[in-house]
Amino acid sequence: MTGQARNTGVGCQREKSPVRLTGPAVLLGGLALAAVVGVALQPASARQPAEERAEWPSYGGTPDGIRYSSLAQINRSNVGRLQVAWSYDTGEGPGGTQTQPLVADGMLYAVTPQHNVVALDAATGKQLWRFESGVTGRGANRGVAYWTKGGERRVFASVQHWLYALDGATGKPIPTFGKDGRIDLREGLDRDPAKQSILLTTPGVVYKDLLIVGGRTSEGLPATPGDIRAYDVRTGRTRWTFHTIPRPGEFGYNTWPRYAYKVAGSANNWAGMSVDVKRGLVFAPTGSSAMDFYGANREGDNLFANTLLALDADTGKRVWHFQAVKHDIWDRDFPSPPALVRVKRGRKWVDAVAQTTKTGHVYLFERSNGKPLFPIEYREYPPSDVPGEWTAKTQPLPTKPAPFARQSVTEAMLTNRTPEARKWAVERFRTFHGGTPFVPFRVGQETIIFPGFDGGAEWGGPAFDPESGLLYVNANDVVWTASLAKTDVAKSGRQLYLQNCANCHGDTLAGAPPQMPSLLRLGPRWDLAAISKITREGAGRMPGFPNLSAADVKAVSEYVLSGESRPIQPDEAAVTQLDYRFTGYHKFLDPDGYPAVAPPWGTLNAINLSTGEYAWRIPLGEYPELAAKGMKGTGTENYGGPVVTAGGLVFIGATNYDRKFRAFDKSSGKLLWETTLPFSANATPAVYSVGGRQYIVVCAEGSKGRPTDPKGSRYIAFALPQP
Repeated sequence: MTGQARNTGVGCQREKSPVRLTGPAVLLGGLALAAVVGVALQPASARQPAEERAEWPSYGGTPDGIRYSSLAQINRSNVGRLQVAWSYDTGEGPGGTQTQPLVADGMLYAVTPQHNVVALDAATGKQLWRFESGVTGRGANRGVAYWTKGGERRVFASVQHWLYALDGATGKPIPTFGKDGRIDLREGLDRDPAKQSILLTTPGVVYKDLLIVGGRTSEGLPATPGDIRAYDVRTGRTRWTFHTIPRPGEFGYNTWPRYAYKVAGSANNWAGMSVDVKRGLVFAPTGSSAMDFYGANREGDNLFANTLLALDADTGKRVWHFQAVKHDIWDRDFPSPPALVRVKRGRKWVDAVAQTTKTGHVYLFERSNGKPLFPIEYREYPPSDVPGEWTAKTQPLPTKPAPFARQSVTEAMLTNRTPEARKWAVERFRTFHGGTPFVPFRVGQETIIFPGFDGGAEWGGPAFDPESGLLYVNANDVVWTASLAKTDVAKSGRQLYLQNCANCHGDTLAGAPPQMPSLLRLGPRWDLAAISKITREGAGRMPGFPNLSAADVKAVSEYVLSGESRPIQPDEAAVTQLDYRFTGYHKFLDPDGYPAVAPPWGTLNAINLSTGEYAWRIPLGEYPELAAKGMKGTGTENYGGPVVTAGGLVFIGATNYDRKFRAFDKSSGKLLWETTLPFSANATPAVYSVGGRQYIVVCAEGSKGRPTDPKGSRYIAFALPQP
């Protein structure tokens, strides 16, 4: 097929366990670890024979992204004996790290809240080296990428828009990579680099001598294009580029306005990728184009936004694609790398790719050609009544498996937690529009999004067990709402805020914590310079706004800090403006702060991909104060995914409020073990073995919890007691 690469060279209730085995609660007084910067120490594990180690060298465990470990030392019979083997405190406090560490050659590579990189002895947690770039990173950073050949080891780490190549043994930048060991992701996009906002939330993937990356871009306008790029692992030189917003002559160009490739943005791979090494295919899921919620600037289906792309990993040429949402105006990104799985069709085994979604669906395709393994139906949905908007007449949905999150909400489904909460929820619900999938937003009336903006599935991704063919995916099941408003001409700090910031923080600056922080009462540590810096450069989930003029940045920062809206001269305004704007993410919570729909509010699901049927489904997580009153098994919002092992276990943290780390029987969903962590673990674990001892490590940090919940930043490894 014609490519677009530019080559540049080179619900059931949880089964109750008769005995709930609880591991050590906090037992984490911490190890006094020396902060050794740039100095390599020999890990104690280095003397162990290589065959005794089982590594976790890729994000997702292996290039196929199935989050599976063949280790079975820890199993159903002994998991109740797990204890803390070591813990490592980053010393930096919370920051939304979300890192799944990598383990290779007896060393564990991880990221701190400020996006410093550390290498630890994987057997002891002792720090071996620490890399500090001098650039302070903020927000989610889900890990690093690793390459090795002929004894050479490289760790690829991102800090804001910089991508570094570090010596795996010492942590020192490799000067022959890019310029002085790093490359600037803003460059090579055929737009002014100084006006681009791009960073890596999720690490890239390695294939042969290529590092393939996407990036996180703005969800409002203006936005950086979501090109997928491959860099030479040794030199940092660009080897190929795939344009997710097609250029003239490229496949999909006619699904956009003719000028879109010059001004449109996003359609980006922020969630990460998976690699079929044998076939030489890289699978890259993409998100929506900007602006997310009003698409008058991008009439058409908008390939390759909201698309699963199968690309030739050597050249970047498109092999096949599937677009899940045409002309997305609901922010229905593909949220995680797909899992490359093997399923049974009759008597035949088929190599397949499974993609989970925010909408709560699993799409399953034949890996080599994109043929659906369960039928996909194109169903009609209502048009938009917002002037200037264009909506697709149909959207595709798989007929199997059944969705793992509820698809619609009715009055009967609202909370019964208390009579007062239900009365409030019913009255509020009757003011909303919609309640079923793909209902366009309205101006001045809240429209229901269910599953909410954060899924369904999220970035943690699924785990797949090749022994049973079961796919494990955790999901959120909470209602969100949103609306549009008429855009005013940008002549004041408030109007600039509404156009650029209200998308996330809302018209009132209240946000939707913890996902979207409140900007009210920021406190003494924030001054005009600090707010201006974040407005310009971005922080956490927030992109930077390099296109705003200095006057714009100052005016919007003054408004956020003081509430005063200074008028701006018309020629000072430097924003891309549409007739309508998004008013912010609104979570449908009752007056006490709990979801206003009936539980479950979060689930863990096991799906047989060969049959499309569910093996089990359980609530995941609890609110401790509700559980103490007898309201158990509600499930909660959860971020960070599961891992599955040959020992018969599914391990997962993820839950926002109970700070638990759990192990379930992978066949039945029965809870076999849980422990309380010092902070909630909104990250995916990693599983490995060193010196014949199996470990499970997870990052506990607490940023997704409530403001009063404990927060910090520790990597905590569990193992069986030593003889």
